[in-house]
Amino acid sequence: MAERALEYALETHPNAEITVLHIVGEPSPMMGEAMGLTFEDDLEEAAESLAADVFESAHELARSHDVEISTVVALGDPAKAIVERAGSFDTVVIGSHGGTLVDQLFVGNVAQKVFRHSPVPVTVVR
Repeated sequence: MAERALEYALETHPNAEITVLHIVGEPSPMMGEAMGLTFEDDLEEAAESLAADVFESAHELARSHDVEISTVVALGDPAKAIVERAGSFDTVVIGSHGGTLVDQLFVGNVAQKVFRHSPVPVTVVR
C-alpha cells in the first residue's frame, strides 16, 4: 500500500517536493522486524539499513516519473512518528493499511490514527 501511496503522490502532485518516511518500530516482542534491533549498538544506523530496500524501491518509482524524492527514516510508533512530522508538510499521503496481520492487530490502524490526528490534510490510498 505504501508503494501505491507513493505512485498516487507522484501522479497527483507532480511538482511537489515528496518525502518518503519509513518508520522502523522500536524493539519489542510484538514488533517483528524491529526485534532484531535489540542487539544493535547503533539503532539509527540499523534502522537506516532496514530502510535501504524500501528507499531504493521508492527512488526507482520516482525515477520512472522523472522526479527526485527525499527519504527519511525514523524509529518509534508509526502513527506518532508520521503525525509529529506532518506539520512540516502540506499534506500526507499514506497507504490504507500495511504491515503484517500481527502489526494490524497489535499496533492498530496507522492510517486511521494519522487521519484523526494529523495537523495537515491526509489522503489515504487503497
